[in-house]
Amino acid sequence: MATLFTGIAELTTNADAAAQTATIADAALLVDEGRVAWVGAASDAETATAARDSGPSPTSRAAGAVSRSGVEVVDLGGRAVIPGFVDSHTHLVFAGDRADEFEARMTGVPYAAGGIRRTVAATRAATDDELRARLAALVAELHAQGTTTFEVKTGYDLTLDGEERLARLAAEVTDEVTYLGAHVVPEGADRDAYVDLVCDAMLAAVRPHARWVDVFCERGAFTETESERILRAGAEAGLGVRVHGNQLGEGPGVQLAVRLGAASVDHCTHLTDADVAALAASDTVATLLPGVEFSTRQPYPDARRLIDAGVTVALASDCNPGSSFTSSMPLMIALAVREMGMTVGEAVWAATAGGARALRRSDVGHLGVGARADLVVLDAPSRRHLAYRPGVPLVHRVYRGGEVISPR
Repeated sequence: MATLFTGIAELTTNADAAAQTATIADAALLVDEGRVAWVGAASDAETATAARDSGPSPTSRAAGAVSRSGVEVVDLGGRAVIPGFVDSHTHLVFAGDRADEFEARMTGVPYAAGGIRRTVAATRAATDDELRARLAALVAELHAQGTTTFEVKTGYDLTLDGEERLARLAAEVTDEVTYLGAHVVPEGADRDAYVDLVCDAMLAAVRPHARWVDVFCERGAFTETESERILRAGAEAGLGVRVHGNQLGEGPGVQLAVRLGAASVDHCTHLTDADVAALAASDTVATLLPGVEFSTRQPYPDARRLIDAGVTVALASDCNPGSSFTSSMPLMIALAVREMGMTVGEAVWAATAGGARALRRSDVGHLGVGARADLVVLDAPSRRHLAYRPGVPLVHRVYRGGEVISPR
């Protein structure tokens, strides 16, 4: 049975990539077999559903649902609807806690990449079941806050068997698994030997579970030469390319990402004019992670500069225990609007369609006809409230493929 959603005060579809701020007022949306079948003004909904044949009653219905002419009707009561968030950068498979580092940073201790090794030690010591339990809890958080598609990286074990384990566990909850054996060089390891391992045996072990390869191209992590070697090895193995770059200062990450045709370069906190121009001339997405700047007290990326230059921008949470322990895409939107020069419409687009571009997905991040029916229903009449009311749990209900995934 198809489902018609009515009573939508404001609908954001992102169906037209050029109209990043367009919305439909007093809208309706028809879902059939998990896909968007029609979208438009509520006044046209009767015509759009008239030809639907009756079918079997659904086993369960959302509150307020009725059935007519073989179509289940769900009245959303004047709420706003946006596409499900696409969080294209997370590190969800880990153990341990680094709240003490956060507290220290709030007193002025600078952020450094080396703290990753603390999480590595805790993750290595955890059992599969312990990691699964933490992962399940974080996925539930994502769903509750409107995220319907998300990427997960490895990188918190840094041994051959351990990285394979993290990729395997990540693949249990998402198709978007990223191999990040090149997170940092493990403590006590020979640097050249470790890069060899990342490019060879470790890559072969992780490859069956992963779609992407990534590298932390940054001071304290991997050099440009090492990063290029690792990314080329992953690409030759059939993985798509992603890059952590330009987080701690100006560096080679953005130029490397563009040169290798990466889907996304993430952080982009410190950019030269040449970096911005290179991104604007490419199809590499600049994925901004404002939760990191919130947690580390670094300057926020200048999203306005990127957008005005014609760069495709995504927002993601970078959910991880060290530098951004939040799973909230609504918070990323609020920070982007308050601190990074984005309009609400641009921020919502970046957190949905932009994230989909960063994952090179065309089936999610929008609510155009044919898209997977991933809907976030807000307890608000407009998406503006995502920035206007920061920290308030505005997500009323979340659908993925037309099925409710939150609240359970």
